[in-house]
Amino acid sequence: MQKYTFEMMYEDLRNGYQIYYTYVRNRYLLFRTAKNCYTQQLISNNSKNPHPKVTMLTLKRVKEIFPHMEDIEYKVLDN
Repeated sequence: MQKYTFEMMYEDLRNGYQIYYTYVRNRYLLFRTAKNCYTQQLISNNSKNPHPKVTMLTLKRVKEIFPHMEDIEYKVLDN
């Protein structure tokens, strides 16, 4: 099986997919909002490690956290 790369995730986001992943023990949903603008939405909450419910990210920040993402899943954006 091919390793999931940042370039593959970038294409998935550009094509309208939602990306679910675990980062720092919390589960998030990531989707493209506009060019170079992504929304990170907190799905599960770890009370020992509180984070904002919704965060706006640039592509640069998404690329920085990509190596630390775990349990990556994706699905088509529901409209």
